[in-house]
Amino acid sequence: MTIQDLLRHTSGITYDHTGNSLVQQLYKETRLRSRKISNAEHAALVANLPLICQPGAEWNYSRSTDILGRIIEVVSGKSLSTFLTERILAPLQMTETAFHTGAENTHRLTEPFASDPWSGEKVQLFNMLEQPVMESGGGGLVSTTMDYARFCQMLLGGGTLDSARIIGHKTLQLMASDHLGPKVRVDSPMLPAGHSFGLGFAVRTHQGMAPFAGSVGQFYWSGVAGTFFWIDPKEELFTVFMSQGPGQREYFRTLTRSMVYAALE
Repeated sequence: MTIQDLLRHTSGITYDHTGNSLVQQLYKETRLRSRKISNAEHAALVANLPLICQPGAEWNYSRSTDILGRIIEVVSGKSLSTFLTERILAPLQMTETAFHTGAENTHRLTEPFASDPWSGEKVQLFNMLEQPVMESGGGGLVSTTMDYARFCQMLLGGGTLDSARIIGHKTLQLMASDHLGPKVRVDSPMLPAGHSFGLGFAVRTHQGMAPFAGSVGQFYWSGVAGTFFWIDPKEELFTVFMSQGPGQREYFRTLTRSMVYAALE
């Protein structure tokens, strides 16, 4: 397993909610979903579980990004939140982005419906006012639309915003390239036809094939509750979609894509 495998989700690690294989059933029996364990404890739990496949063989969206968060802590000697604040959030003036928020923002929090309006199933996300022990590299930041937009504007700008250089443009170009190729097996609805995966992003590789419009070279990813962003360097645009509706996320992501590109002249 390499750092590249972790970045492109070919590590052999998995998520318990993306399937029901024997390995994923073992994941469900652990405390991996707890926000009360540290990044170090989380990594140790994952290390004691079997892999779902040989590293480098298959694409499986996974807890790989959480492991990367722990690697950042080990290499930097800082907590993940401190590292993110110093290197990304503060330079981009993303002052309202963190792993929790204060009680003074209670009235600003967007919560999902208690029950999914389509299925009737209970919807339960984490408490955004509670400071977690685990600072998850894979998810859990609380943010605002404008903070998210500043992050996307930096990506559209090749790694720079307001003279703050966050990442080198060639490094970003590498991240937004196809890192799977024809040899890595992909069998997941999370990667639509005409797309591949780079280092942290899904990337569009073909103009056609996918059932929605877009540009070759655009890159994107999304959140479990429905948040969604994409960067389209060719059209010089980015889109941020903020939502707290897990059950409707795929429907509205496809609809949003179609509406944005249909509006271009």
